[in-house]
Amino acid sequence: MTTRTAWERVQLARHLARPHTLDYIAELLDEPRELHGDRLYRDDPAIVAAIGRFGTEPVVVIGHQKGASTAENVKRNFGMPKPEGYRKAIRILQLAEKFRLPVVTFIDTPAADPGLESEERGQAWAISSCLRTLLGVRVPTVGVVIGEGGSGGALALAVCDRLLMLENAIFAVASPEACAAILWRDAARAPEAAETMRITAEDLHRFGIADEVIPEPVPAHLDASGVIRRVGSVLQRHLTELQRIWQEHGPESLRRFRWARYRAIGMWSEETIEQALD
Repeated sequence: MTTRTAWERVQLARHLARPHTLDYIAELLDEPRELHGDRLYRDDPAIVAAIGRFGTEPVVVIGHQKGASTAENVKRNFGMPKPEGYRKAIRILQLAEKFRLPVVTFIDTPAADPGLESEERGQAWAISSCLRTLLGVRVPTVGVVIGEGGSGGALALAVCDRLLMLENAIFAVASPEACAAILWRDAARAPEAAETMRITAEDLHRFGIADEVIPEPVPAHLDASGVIRRVGSVLQRHLTELQRIWQEHGPESLRRFRWARYRAIGMWSEETIEQALD
C-alpha cells in the first residue's frame, strides 16, 4: 500500500470526486433497478438501494450516497441518512431475505443525521433496528467501506459476514475533528487525532475488523473505473465463498458465523484496583 498519513487518508476518503454507491451500482450491476421509500414516511436520498445482476447472480445493493457537488450534497444531506433511510434499508434487507438474494452494502457517511427532526422521528431506533436486521438476515452479506465510515450511521450497514475497505477509506466512532475538540478542545489538532484514533483501513485490518484492504494504486477519485472494477473482483470472490458456506451448511449457519465474528472483536476483563496496580 502507498505510504500516507492517517490525515491524508481522511482527506482522500472525503474527496468530492471519489466514486459513490450509485457509481458502483451503474458499473457493477447489469440492468439495475433502484428501489425507493420506507413505506412509512418518505424516501431518503442519503441511502440508495438497487437490485440487479452481479455477474451471473442477482444481488441486492444498499449504500450511503453522497453528492459529487455542493448542490447534490445538499439534496442528499451530505450522505447523512435520516430515520426513513435506515427504515428503507431494513425493508430492502427483508426483501433480500425473502427472495434469498445476497446483499452488498457500500459504506460512505460522516454520520447519521443528528438533527432534531430525525431524533423526533426515532433515529436511534431506526439505526439499532437496521443493525439488528442486518445481523440477522439469512443470506450472505458483504460490506465495503468506500469512503468515510462514521459512527453508528456507518455501522448500521457494516455488520456483515465480510467487511472490506478501500485503501484510502476510514472507519471511526467519531470524526478526527470531533475527537480533537473533545480531547484537547482544539479541532485544529484533527491530524493528530486521526493518527491516535487508528481509523485507517490498515489499522482496521490489523485489528481484525476489516477482512481485506482493497488497494488503490491511484486514489479512487483519479481512477474511478479502475477502483470499481477492483472492488467488483474482490466482491465476487467473497460472495462466492459465502454462497458455498450457505449452500453447504444452510442459511442459519451464516447467522451463527456472523454472530461469532462480532462477539470475537475486542477483549475485556474484570479486575480489582489492587490487581490493576500490581
